Amino acid sequence: MDDSRPDNRVRPSKAAREVGATGPRPTVPSAGSSDSRTAQAGSANTGSANAGTANSGSPSTPKKRKIKTAVTLNNARPHDASPMNPGNAPGMWSVLRERLAGDYAVDDFGFDPKFTDKVLLQAVRPLYRNWFRVEVSGIQSIPDQGGALVVANHSGTIAVDSVMTQVAIHDEHPSHRFLRMLGADLVFQTPFLGDVARRAGHTLACHDDAERLLTSGEVVGVWPEGFKGIGKPFSERYRLQRFGRGGFVSAAVRTGTPIIPTAIVGAEEIYPMVANASVVARVLGLPYFPITPTFPFLGPLGLVPLPSKWLIHFDDPIPTDHLPSGAADDPAVLFEITDQVRERIQRRLYDLLAQRGGAFA
Repeated sequence: MDDSRPDNRVRPSKAAREVGATGPRPTVPSAGSSDSRTAQAGSANTGSANAGTANSGSPSTPKKRKIKTAVTLNNARPHDASPMNPGNAPGMWSVLRERLAGDYAVDDFGFDPKFTDKVLLQAVRPLYRNWFRVEVSGIQSIPDQGGALVVANHSGTIAVDSVMTQVAIHDEHPSHRFLRMLGADLVFQTPFLGDVARRAGHTLACHDDAERLLTSGEVVGVWPEGFKGIGKPFSERYRLQRFGRGGFVSAAVRTGTPIIPTAIVGAEEIYPMVANASVVARVLGLPYFPITPTFPFLGPLGLVPLPSKWLIHFDDPIPTDHLPSGAADDPAVLFEITDQVRERIQRRLYDLLAQRGGAFA
């Protein structure tokens, strides 16, 4: 080796030479201690010195990059501070990992609140906030605790309005309450969709389940128009269909919970139904098969909803706890309350339409 040539290498420290000569120490300090950082730096310097000895004839100095790498690792954020760590606010992926591991609990209906909030509702929040630009009013009509029955108009060819109502109640209400919806048989008979609906806390539209949920203090949602509402042609938009025989009123009266009439504007325009292919619907076992300006002509693109402007209003509650004990079995009382709920929703729909202006404003 020519000692007259200037040496630009980084010479190892005395501690590093001792470590290189004697081998690693038998005791390794903890990762967070200052001794650990000193040992790591010494090891990095030792590796740099060995590299410099082997490549003394080369002008490059790769040892500097190794030292920088060691510093970067020492300054890295601990695992506990990661936003995806279950110890912090759980994200979508951590919740999914818990479900795959079986580390979760559900109620008697199969309701999984964390999965509903972090996965299901999180998946549709971009639609709620950015696509439909939903505005909510009257959210204070829903109580902070205790049972309540939300009764809303149904429209839109596909029941997107029920999902948006669920997001609105959870995200806009101060208590972030979950909406437990009563669904049709077809929902729970459909593969995958039925399981998802159960996990979201929904159940079959029957008196027993409705009364059980209301008695336990849940906010229950019902759309009494059913398939007549979401399957009506676009020419009949925002005209309420028949509300049935008032079964939802009977459940509310029997449990003494308030009824909250709810008007939803915006769903009618997402899939404007211009015709119903009834023959195809019978073959597929569906209540209707919609023909819209984009479906089925554009294929899967026809399933993308149009970006209409949505308004959701929760009207003043209609109390039922003052009614006599036998009122739930009195058809005259049930009809009167049903008619009152329907009239309120229809009147509020006209008000919201005038307030909104253009459908895509």
